[in-house]
Amino acid sequence: MRAVGKIGFDNDKYLRMQSEHIRQRIDQFGGKLYLEFGGKLFDDFHASRVLPGFQPDSKVKMLIQLADQAEIVIAINAADIEKNKVRGDLGITYDLEILRLIDSFRGIGLYVGSVVLTRWAGQSAAQAFESRLNSLGIKTYRHYPIPGYPNDIARIVSDDGFGINDYIQTTRPLVVVTAPGPGSGKMATCLSQLYHEHKRGIAAGYAKFETFPIWNLPLKHPVNLAYEAATADLNDVNMIDPFHLEAYGQTTVNYNRDVEIFPVLAATFRQIMGSCPYKSPTDMGVNMAGNCIVDDEVCREASRQEIIRRYFSALCSRRQGLNCSVEVDKLQTLMSQMDLKLTDRVCVPAALTAAEETGEPAMAIQLPNGVVVDGKTSELMGCSAAALLNALKELAGIDHEVHLISQSAIQPIQTLKVHHLGSANPRLHSDEVLIALATSANTDPLAQKALEHLDQLKGCQAHCSVMLSPADSVTYKKLGLLLTCEPQYQTNKLYHK
Repeated sequence: MRAVGKIGFDNDKYLRMQSEHIRQRIDQFGGKLYLEFGGKLFDDFHASRVLPGFQPDSKVKMLIQLADQAEIVIAINAADIEKNKVRGDLGITYDLEILRLIDSFRGIGLYVGSVVLTRWAGQSAAQAFESRLNSLGIKTYRHYPIPGYPNDIARIVSDDGFGINDYIQTTRPLVVVTAPGPGSGKMATCLSQLYHEHKRGIAAGYAKFETFPIWNLPLKHPVNLAYEAATADLNDVNMIDPFHLEAYGQTTVNYNRDVEIFPVLAATFRQIMGSCPYKSPTDMGVNMAGNCIVDDEVCREASRQEIIRRYFSALCSRRQGLNCSVEVDKLQTLMSQMDLKLTDRVCVPAALTAAEETGEPAMAIQLPNGVVVDGKTSELMGCSAAALLNALKELAGIDHEVHLISQSAIQPIQTLKVHHLGSANPRLHSDEVLIALATSANTDPLAQKALEHLDQLKGCQAHCSVMLSPADSVTYKKLGLLLTCEPQYQTNKLYHK
């Protein structure tokens, strides 16, 4: 098993190839392209985990190279606004995510042209959000539910179908259609725009940018199976693209929803444009990621770890009472299919052994050089905090017997927590220990030396013998550690914060 921290993906090559391929696709359609952007534009941490070397902001950097040609249209389902749908990774509602996205795009010099509210049915919350956007100077458009979509093509491609939608005014050759999450109507927005553009005599085309599954990797490649793990709650399935195989005799990989919808899309293109520019769902894509893998085994191992990580996460969610049995079952199937065991994650047996030895929760972290350090629960700090300190000592070459934070510095923090902030747990959490370490660094050169190695924790694998508190898990996430936990609480209480 390879140590963490190795590179398997050439990010610079990816940025060059991807931007050039999109330029070629714009030219293919006579100068205007609607590009449906699937997945996350910002913070694509899944891609960075399974393709070590891929930067989470790579897609945005690629768009920056096309900034003078690109404008962004953000689609949001009006029904999602009405029901306050939340982005699970950020914990904010989709409407607030729209504002965050606009700020983020503008902050890096990308032009946001407008927001389109799809499946508009006069929802009161959607009306309020539309008014808010307009008051902020952001153009909005409405797209409506079309009876029979997507199969009743004669109606859809008519004045009673796409014709009832607002025509989104765009000014640049590359129109990137993105959204705060799935089910927002990106594809329908693109097709509606094609209908309106061709009615106006404007040549325009459509393409799709999905990083996963990677079309030119084998169907059962761990990177593609990790995508199935990531979408286990959606029950997406990778499959050979039968249309591409028939048209070209070439085996490529796509996923079930695109394969299922392709005959409808092809008929829609023929109705709008007179012919379909694509022979397969794979043809529609512009993703070049598969061409930029430089160490296949590194990406395979990273993907195997990602599948195990997601399985642990689903088990913990189920333990917390969330309804995710389908997700657990799908991940169990993937684990069996790849002959993966939980102990294939090196930090798992290390954490469990430490917990068994002490009878208390324990944490283990696998460092970039492959060394595994553990952290045990004590009267002063929790196991996750202890593991961080031990990891920093190992990285900085500091003897593990050295105390980087004195007990006299920890006790006042414990007093504050228990006597003034009402905490029942006097042990320091991970963030509190790091603050104490930073304070010690003012007078202790070794503490300062340890702090200087914090960045090296990014991408390290970590496992805890119990489910961590939100305070600790958030700190680990901020530091970039890839955390898993056993699906059990530290105590047998019924209520857990």
